[in-house]
Amino acid sequence: MPRARDRFTANISLLFRELPYLDRPRAARAAGFSAVESWWPFPGPTATTAELDEFLAALSAAEVRLDALNFYAGDMAAGERGVANDPSRQDELSANLEQVVAIAEATGCRKFNLLVGNIDPGLEASTRRATAARSVRAAAERVARFGGTVLVEALSRAANPHYPFATGIEVVAFLDTELSDSPNAKLLFDTFHLGANGVDLVPAATELADWIGHVQLADAPGRGAPGSGTLPIRETLAALDAGGYSGALAAEYEPAERTAEDLGWIDTLLGDDPEPS
Repeated sequence: MPRARDRFTANISLLFRELPYLDRPRAARAAGFSAVESWWPFPGPTATTAELDEFLAALSAAEVRLDALNFYAGDMAAGERGVANDPSRQDELSANLEQVVAIAEATGCRKFNLLVGNIDPGLEASTRRATAARSVRAAAERVARFGGTVLVEALSRAANPHYPFATGIEVVAFLDTELSDSPNAKLLFDTFHLGANGVDLVPAATELADWIGHVQLADAPGRGAPGSGTLPIRETLAALDAGGYSGALAAEYEPAERTAEDLGWIDTLLGDDPEPS
């Protein structure tokens, strides 16, 4: 399946960081992106009305579509990677879910990434996993009312040693067992996180095709732009295409330079596709 440039979206939590956050949607549009995605853009699980209005106004003024949004994931700078598996923080996640829904209603966003949380030695593994499953199920049920999808991803072990999922197979095992009653809970296929963990991306893209709800692109090592590392990005995209994935391809990487000067990789990937392995 041929790819078009407008399938590529910009993650404005990583791209255009040389600019204030609210200026990044306009910068993404100027760089040729018609859609963006974002991590949760506020410091706490809920934002003020003024903060929400500023965020929505920045998207509207830039004339970009919000394609995907993360749920609140705790204090990311301090190493937290979600609160979904913490029984003591379900009120935070519930309040966040209502704001995610409000943003979805205002923007048309339909994909929502839910980091499940680090393993906590103070809680039994079965309690953590069951709590995470309940959290994902509740979010999936809520966003299913307007055709939304909840995404679950694996994270790189090196940077996230306490996160429970390192491979797509582990995520799918979670979705296929604890969440078999939530068909709109899907795998977020992130080439950096999977590739950094030693996953062979091309066969993984084929084997997991039915579970993939969203794709994010970065190379490894280094989490730079596609083509900056050693991962078989073009071959992986060909395998995704062959497996029927036709959704967005999100640029979620650490730019080597000013972002607008670091986008040549997109046109490189739009060259002749290799045969999928």
